Amino acid sequence: MIVVVGIGADGMPGLPDPSRCELRRATVIYGSRRQLGLLDDTVGAARREWPSPMMPALRGLLDNGADVHVLASGDPLLHGIGGTLIRLFGPEQVRVLPHVSAVALACARMGWTVQDTEVISLVTADPHTAVRRGAQAIVLSSDRSTPKTLAVLLNAYGRGDSEFSVLEQLGGPAERRRDGTAREWATDAPLDVDDLNVIAVRYLPDERRSSLPDDAFVNDGQITKLGIRAVTLAALAPRPGERLWDVGAGSGSIAVEWCRSWPSCTAVAFEREERRRLFIGLNAAAFGVSIDVRGEAPDAFDGAATPSAVFIGGGLTQPGVLDACLDNLPVGGRLVANAVTAESEAILAQAYSRLGGELRRFQHYHGEPLGDFTGWRPQLPVTQWEVITR
Repeated sequence: MIVVVGIGADGMPGLPDPSRCELRRATVIYGSRRQLGLLDDTVGAARREWPSPMMPALRGLLDNGADVHVLASGDPLLHGIGGTLIRLFGPEQVRVLPHVSAVALACARMGWTVQDTEVISLVTADPHTAVRRGAQAIVLSSDRSTPKTLAVLLNAYGRGDSEFSVLEQLGGPAERRRDGTAREWATDAPLDVDDLNVIAVRYLPDERRSSLPDDAFVNDGQITKLGIRAVTLAALAPRPGERLWDVGAGSGSIAVEWCRSWPSCTAVAFEREERRRLFIGLNAAAFGVSIDVRGEAPDAFDGAATPSAVFIGGGLTQPGVLDACLDNLPVGGRLVANAVTAESEAILAQAYSRLGGELRRFQHYHGEPLGDFTGWRPQLPVTQWEVITR
């Protein structure tokens, strides 16, 4: 059995009796140097600092058959080692004794309700994944450099007015809170930030929208426009934890919207033009989403993580693209393809005749000035094919 004990910055005095008893009966305790340093003389167990890399040591924890104790910060199941151990050994082999999490403490200090606050971990993730266009979040830092790094990104992406609070050593005798804006932290961050810190961010200006306008994306005109993007996302029907392949991605607008639909959604974008691949990276960073940007389909499919759904926005007339997309989808996967040319439309019509699914055509009109009046300007019609693999 592996017993995971959560501990706070206040050390042993802050632990409930069951957690203290577990640590005092332990024969060996694993943890980081900082966590092990919080134990007092009443704990007689051998103390083992995690090696780097840690994963091989985790896999061998139960090799000797005895109970093993692991120290973790706060709640071990909130972006912590508890979840990793349960995935490795199963819930029947892991017992977790949580402490008050840094997230709960930070929300209490800020006066924020936990259910209205997003939790973002930058312990291992790229800092750009904490960029948002509104709402509030508690961001878990990897070290003392994280606050400034995140503040610089927010300032660069027009979020410099975001309210930015850094809370250090939460729950401990050295607890400290410093308030400011992302712009202030980007240009004049304190030099004495503690490695043990979290960041409370209220993202400003608040520009949360269910569908983004076209001009929110860096693009060269190769973009699935707002109206068609909305019906395409409806057909793709993203679900939590799913992965999209965006083929012929252009600006990556579909991939970005897919990832924004659920925090755990990811995407792989395939685009042959180097300049557009740069646009996709810029758009992903601006909206804090995770997109793996690759080269031309279908050659770049090798090594890409398996998709839950595929969207083909370009390259339908490229030999082998449609068949390769279908071949890479698991049973029950969803494919949606849009066509605006007669040649690509013919390919979708043939695929529909062969495999079934749903075939639709959309025609949009925009109101534009016509002298002193308003007239309707037709947009290019879009043919869409949707199919579920069997």
